[in-house]
Amino acid sequence: MKRREFIASTAALLVSPLRAQGTPRRVGYLDPVLKVLPLWEVWLDSLRDHGWIEGKNLIIEYRSTDGHAERLLPLAAELVALKPDLLVGPGPQVALALKSETATIPIVFVAVYDPVAIGLVQSLSRPGGNITGLATYAPGDFLAKRIEILRELVPSASKVAVLHNPRNPIQRQTLANELSSTSRSMGVALPIVEATTADELDNAFASAAAQKADAMIVLGDSLTFQEAPRVTALAANHHLPAILLFSGSARDALIVYGPDFADLLRRSGSYVDKILKGTKPADLPIEQPTRFELVINMKVAKALGLTVPPSLLVRATEVIE
Repeated sequence: MKRREFIASTAALLVSPLRAQGTPRRVGYLDPVLKVLPLWEVWLDSLRDHGWIEGKNLIIEYRSTDGHAERLLPLAAELVALKPDLLVGPGPQVALALKSETATIPIVFVAVYDPVAIGLVQSLSRPGGNITGLATYAPGDFLAKRIEILRELVPSASKVAVLHNPRNPIQRQTLANELSSTSRSMGVALPIVEATTADELDNAFASAAAQKADAMIVLGDSLTFQEAPRVTALAANHHLPAILLFSGSARDALIVYGPDFADLLRRSGSYVDKILKGTKPADLPIEQPTRFELVINMKVAKALGLTVPPSLLVRATEVIE
């Protein structure tokens, strides 16, 4: 072998995560919704950026609840039984389900608002155990910020309904911590409407309308993420200005404000890479969001008879005409 070829071959081995004649690594991915292809491709691309390629040096065991929460624990157990090198899952329900099934297999979660509050990790800086990942928590009042944005669009809003999934531990924690104080400090009534399934969304919006809500905050959840088209259609049918947390399939929402979920997925590739190369989850601090989306749909605003103020437009990361 020529000297130049030898050097090139040696360098390739050093930068590649695939050991010489090694077997592919196995990663389990538990999805609480139907696979969203653009976001799935973002995650796969993030792995490729670190040298991990499905079908070559990586096997991905994908499981989806298809939006049925009762399937979370059985699917988590199914993945754990495969003895993967690593488990990945978005959302608090998935993270808790995976944690309940294993204390040894590394777990990377994506988009959990406050992993400390629900007992996933000991602290953001020192997660401990076999779990780490990316939170959606950022300093600042969660509900208050969304009310401020809605009031820029609907200045007269005095009653803002909050769409809540009582099965979501993060939402329960957020409402317990913020609902009463936010209502008092901002002088706005915050009636809660609940939905745990897609069919219950109709009743939740009907309840908000019956209570004469001026607007609605849709809390982020696998249910509202997967059912975003239904959520936005119901908001339109009830003539109810609504703010959602993640964009993705919510292209017909009046306004979306929250962490950039695609960016969180992209950054999770680094965690997968480090753990597959030997780093312990306990040594990887929980990261917080660095990019936020403020998406405004002008067509929906016009249909609702709303004028979007320039102060809001100038802050938008995307304006849909």
